[in-house]
Amino acid sequence: MNGFRFGILDGLVNSRISPSALPRANLLTATATGADSFWVGDHLNSLVPRSLATPQHLGIGAKLVPKVDAILEPWTMLGHLAARNRFRRLRLGVCVTDAGRRNPAVTAQAAATLHLLTRGRAMLGLGVGEREGNEPYGVEWSKPVARFEEGIATIRALWDSGGEPVSRESPYFPLRDAVFDLPPYRGKWPEIWVAGHGPRMLRATGRHADAWVPFVVVRPGDYAHGIEAVRTAASDAGRDPMSIVPALNRAVVTGRTRDDVDEALDSVLLKASALAAPAQAWARHGVVHPLGADFSGVQDLVPQLIDHETALAYTAKVPASLMKEICFNGTADEVIDQVAEWRDCGLRYLMVINGSQLNPSLRKGLAASLPLGQVLRRLKKL
Repeated sequence: MNGFRFGILDGLVNSRISPSALPRANLLTATATGADSFWVGDHLNSLVPRSLATPQHLGIGAKLVPKVDAILEPWTMLGHLAARNRFRRLRLGVCVTDAGRRNPAVTAQAAATLHLLTRGRAMLGLGVGEREGNEPYGVEWSKPVARFEEGIATIRALWDSGGEPVSRESPYFPLRDAVFDLPPYRGKWPEIWVAGHGPRMLRATGRHADAWVPFVVVRPGDYAHGIEAVRTAASDAGRDPMSIVPALNRAVVTGRTRDDVDEALDSVLLKASALAAPAQAWARHGVVHPLGADFSGVQDLVPQLIDHETALAYTAKVPASLMKEICFNGTADEVIDQVAEWRDCGLRYLMVINGSQLNPSLRKGLAASLPLGQVLRRLKKL
């Protein structure tokens, strides 16, 4: 991959204006700032405790988004956006869909359909998912990594079948003379981007994926070790290790001044995002994770069960230093310097989550749009 590129990730929350209002606004931002791609999440509900999504903590944004758990379905939305933006060249993807919550044959079909509709601009993000989007809905949550491995192998088997019946043994997704007859677009299937973190997931990424796009890696050095492990696994599998795109999914919190940014990072809603960080990240800052010293982070977080009083108690324990570790933050210059440090550790593609919009001050949230635009335009020059 030549040069540094970026995409913008939208959480797909429904708004009072219309279902597509917020995604379309972010799509316009992606187009205007020279983004390579536009992504949407795949959740059944929010990763933010609903008990905190009130006017007290969200400000006037609570009127725009009255229910943070009203999350829209990603493939439907991407098809809608693709139909309304036929002449833009942004690539479109889901970051990331659970390998187990949806049958992988259905995921393979959805991604291949979008790829055909967009003339080769679809991308498929895959991961193990989170407990909150599986267990409450009766989806088996045991052995999520094993299910992921079988899911991605099943998708590849169907795509590579050439339309011939496929039979494949699997403890989770067995195929019995399964036919997949959709064609690739000009001989190419959608790229698969994997959100993986543990050693086993990194090996699977190297064996099967086109890109590595972690979410909970919180330090540049950790990232460098991760991409090295992915490339080693790719080489062991006979693949070109340098063909795998080193990407990252991370929030950017910016503002006109450092004081504005620090005020945003100290807000209850933004500090709630630290609950998704694993316990070892908290321990580095001398604090035990409120959900336990062994808590794995976002994978096992079920924010819907956290009531208001408990959520406030949890967020009160978040140290400022942890907030600065888990996101890119600061003025435009400071954010670019931080991204450059990650670039020097191997990063080549940043998937941006606009954390600045969670500022409870509407004025300061809107004012952050200008420095955010400056950050996005300067990313391509790294």
